[in-house]
Amino acid sequence: MGAVGGAGTAAAGAARRRGGGVRRSRLGWNLLGLCVFVGAGFPVYWMLDTAFKPARDAIDPTPHLLPTSLTLDNFRRALQIADFWGPVGRSLTVSLTVVVIGMAIGLLAALAISRFAFRGRKIVIVGILAVQMVPLVAMIIPIFLLLNDLGQYDKLSGLMITYLTFVLPFTVWTLRGFVVNIPKELEEAAMVDGCTRTGAFLRVVFPLLAPGMVATSVYGFIQAWNEYLYALMLMSQQHQTATVWLGNFTTKHGTEYAPMMAGATMMAVPMVVLFLLVQRKMAAGLTAGAVKG
Repeated sequence: MGAVGGAGTAAAGAARRRGGGVRRSRLGWNLLGLCVFVGAGFPVYWMLDTAFKPARDAIDPTPHLLPTSLTLDNFRRALQIADFWGPVGRSLTVSLTVVVIGMAIGLLAALAISRFAFRGRKIVIVGILAVQMVPLVAMIIPIFLLLNDLGQYDKLSGLMITYLTFVLPFTVWTLRGFVVNIPKELEEAAMVDGCTRTGAFLRVVFPLLAPGMVATSVYGFIQAWNEYLYALMLMSQQHQTATVWLGNFTTKHGTEYAPMMAGATMMAVPMVVLFLLVQRKMAAGLTAGAVKG
């Protein structure tokens, strides 16, 4: 009986040690997650804090972590310093058009790469990866010369074509991962039941692919909305986009940080609204394409 009791005590002790190790490991991961959240969220908090604090507090050499007073004067100043709705409207037009065209072409390309075997398939895949690795700054001069020859310099259509050069490869590669995760047997079963290949895609594949398309569209929209370099180099002040509009707060007299952060806050509103509208599809799409590809 003594041996049995000793064995039971030892087993209980080992279980407690394992349980303590699991709790410590979980605590460590939670602390790491908290640090990542604080590191990623603090710039957003500081932007909002600066947007609502008086302008004199924004340039205080000893800033306060918590605001001492709030004001809306920075937003009024941001709207007065230059045209706001024009650049925002142009950015929305360009971003939405790029997403729609990119999704239409990218979906067809992703289906072709994922579902059909053809000569040069691997070369196409490698080419898509290679294009994404090219720094955007390296293509400014060639794109400028090309758009100038085509008569698209300082035009929204030219900017859309430019954005498609980096949004489209990203869209194709991302959608390919989602398409690969949908078994071919589902399409084949639908075709056995009498559907054409197009009907099988619309009735079976497309509903399963919808979350991935939403996630890809959101990231494509973010890329086009936040792009600054090409919009600065290819568009004049009369046709500037929202990101370039923020440069109006930097003058020869200095930078108006509080109104600039107010403008950045207003620019972030469309992205926040978009995320709120598609957050469920976004979460499902992120997990759908994370298994294999």
